[in-house]
Amino acid sequence: MRIAMIGTGYVGLVSGACFSEFGVSVTCVDKDADKIARLQRGEVPIYEPGLDQLVAVNKAALRLTFTTDLKAALDGAEAVFIAVGTPSRRGDGHADLSYVFAAAAEIAETLAQLTSNRTVIITKSTVPVGTGRRVERILSMRLPTGAYDVASNPEFLREGSAIQDFMRPDRVVIGTTSEYARTVLRALYRPLYLLETPIVFTTIETAELIKYAANAFLATKVTFINQIADLCEAVGADVQDVAHGIGLDGRIGGKFLHAGPGFGGSCFPKDCAALVRTAEEAGRPVTMIEDVLKINDARKRGMAERIITACGGEIAGKTLAVLGLTFKPNTDDMRDSPSLSILPPLVEAGATVHAFDPEGMAEAKKLLPEIEYCGDAYQAIEGADALVLLTEWNEFRALDLARVKSLMRSPIVVDLRNIYQPQEMTDAGFVYHSIGRTTEEPPTGRANY
Repeated sequence: MRIAMIGTGYVGLVSGACFSEFGVSVTCVDKDADKIARLQRGEVPIYEPGLDQLVAVNKAALRLTFTTDLKAALDGAEAVFIAVGTPSRRGDGHADLSYVFAAAAEIAETLAQLTSNRTVIITKSTVPVGTGRRVERILSMRLPTGAYDVASNPEFLREGSAIQDFMRPDRVVIGTTSEYARTVLRALYRPLYLLETPIVFTTIETAELIKYAANAFLATKVTFINQIADLCEAVGADVQDVAHGIGLDGRIGGKFLHAGPGFGGSCFPKDCAALVRTAEEAGRPVTMIEDVLKINDARKRGMAERIITACGGEIAGKTLAVLGLTFKPNTDDMRDSPSLSILPPLVEAGATVHAFDPEGMAEAKKLLPEIEYCGDAYQAIEGADALVLLTEWNEFRALDLARVKSLMRSPIVVDLRNIYQPQEMTDAGFVYHSIGRTTEEPPTGRANY
């Protein structure tokens, strides 16, 4: 089978590479000539564990190719995926669908010039309810009935584990009323049938809403445990034990019950905002999701004050070491990262910030030019008055605590991801602040301020 993937961003590139691993012939198309040239040279423009190798193997096998030529990509393709960006629209928070509709129009124009077989056009981008029908209308303006079919196939890829999520998904959702489209998509996902992966067939509208509802629910779980963490601090409970205790209930589950500085990334904030706008337009407001967004924004802003308080209420003239800048580990994605809300106020308050992130510093330098970047964790820590753990990269989980303490001017640690255990840190001589747990100080005389 031959398919085309329109867009070589995160979703398009990962999905295209994974389909090619299934044995499908995939052509990835993008208007960005520089990006396509890099991919043709074997350079992967995003960081995702294992993606560079997956691209290299399938490119060498001639199952995965890259081009700016849409006509060449569509000629003979049985299925065409639209995987372009849908950023939040300025002003109202709704998804900006201009790239999706432009892609649909160009696909229609190009297919009209080709004597091709019946083609299935599939929206892979995250889009609000009703988008698929508008794509259908755009195609109908240039193509005759029977020349095309339309479907929705939302992605559920987590940055940092996207390949595993594609190859071993919890489910595949396909929205279409066309039996032909179902047949084509069944064939594409046949390797997953062999693994007994649930394939959920719905209408286009239902598939579109499943994606938003899933992300909004997960964002709500994160916000819930963050508010419980605040309560734990007030009453002397441990949020990690609370999360474990409720997560063992099969109706709740333990995933996304990790207290921290608030959610970020390219999906949760954008998709929650788009769902709110869609619900408002439908006359059925989702006020709970509106509250989730407000609470999360306030939480990220409040983390700066938490750090200042841990430093005695004053950080002017002090040096803060910050480990982790991306919104989560195993990605270089800085979109809506908590660091973007937390670090600027600290600099404005007079602190010098020395930061290190294993993969995110190139992008962070564009967004946070006011902080200083270091070559490794220990360089960032040297001479610091406090250490802030902001992203839970694995390499930050096993720091040499004796070395860390010897490098710091003051042994204050603010762990916004609960990477370490309080007793371990106090035994090492640190004043340890974490999320949803009691602040711990070492025995008198061991802190060595």
